[in-house]
Amino acid sequence: MPLHAPAHPDRPDRSAPRPAILVLEDGRTFHGEAYGAEGETFGEAVFNTGMTGYQETLTDPSYHRQVVVMTAPHVGNTGINDEDAESGRIWVAGYVVRDPARVPSSWRSRRTLDDELRAQGVVGISGIDTRALTRHLRERGAMRVGISSTGADATAVLARVRESAEMTGSELDGEVSTGEAYVVPALPGPWGSEKRFTVAALDLGIKAMTPHRMAERGIEVHVLPATAALDEIEAVAPDGLFFSNGPGDPAATTHQVELLRGALAAGLPYFGICFGNQLFGRALGFDTYKLTYGHRGINQPVMDRTTTKVEVTAHNHGFAVRWPEGVPLAESVPTPYGRASVSHVCLNDDVVEGLELRDDRGRLKAFSVQYHPEAAAGPHDAGYLFDRFCQLMSEQKEA
Repeated sequence: MPLHAPAHPDRPDRSAPRPAILVLEDGRTFHGEAYGAEGETFGEAVFNTGMTGYQETLTDPSYHRQVVVMTAPHVGNTGINDEDAESGRIWVAGYVVRDPARVPSSWRSRRTLDDELRAQGVVGISGIDTRALTRHLRERGAMRVGISSTGADATAVLARVRESAEMTGSELDGEVSTGEAYVVPALPGPWGSEKRFTVAALDLGIKAMTPHRMAERGIEVHVLPATAALDEIEAVAPDGLFFSNGPGDPAATTHQVELLRGALAAGLPYFGICFGNQLFGRALGFDTYKLTYGHRGINQPVMDRTTTKVEVTAHNHGFAVRWPEGVPLAESVPTPYGRASVSHVCLNDDVVEGLELRDDRGRLKAFSVQYHPEAAAGPHDAGYLFDRFCQLMSEQKEA
């Protein structure tokens, strides 16, 4: 079989793929072959260390305006199915792989990854040294990038890369959020068929598995647009408030921070993940900052400092909460809403991975983590956090 033979007889002959180039903001250039849609695209170059879960990665709204480099060399092996998408579309701005699968091998596959990228207009590149590219990003940091299969030369592409928008200062949650509120009903469980709690979930780029994980625990989830006001939250009569993951710079997001401050002042139990962790930090008065190259993948070690348990977790973030300078991670600090402390920390680099807020009697009021406990894709070590949220709401009801 020729190296680039079509996987199906009815597909067009792709034995001679179009050349493509990848040009980083600092001028470094990689030459490869067009993968997915042909054309030109720009975004922030980031790398994902997951060995699997590429379909969930592609459809994660947190990757909006980012060009994702897969560190695993073989991508597309299991094709694309109709069950594992985390949203209604692919969100990545571009896709970079080393050795794409020629023929998918999975009984669940309905089409190839290449075909799906083409159908959704996602420009990609294959056949480049993704290890060298990843090392470059680790050393120099995430940066703007362009991919072109239009025949443009590297100098022209570089000029357009440097004209493209930067991630710092970008408010993007409104571009990925739902336009209308919707409800994910509670699922029956050991407690019976009745719902246990009602949660208002602010969609900042929510993944489909997140409300499903709550529904599995008897929670009726009201997913609201990112622009929702506090009175719209209160109209749901929630037992708790949830902020989802999402793209963009938390420092550029002000509406949701003020919304959260109002909810905390009202005593509403809160749980946030990823972007919701960063906004929680800002609501408490902490700063946020951009990481050099971020954490993205499904193999990040995190310690839960409340239990000393180490869990392997799924990450996708380029920003983090900055703990006050001079304050040890083991100490708590006062805020207008109670005392805040670091509940989770990354074992690779000591980045703050979770926050807790407690009242003057030591009772938990709100908490957040920087990673993805819904774990799609990823390990399920952090699923207990949804149970912790249920316990928090239950204690609030009984208070």
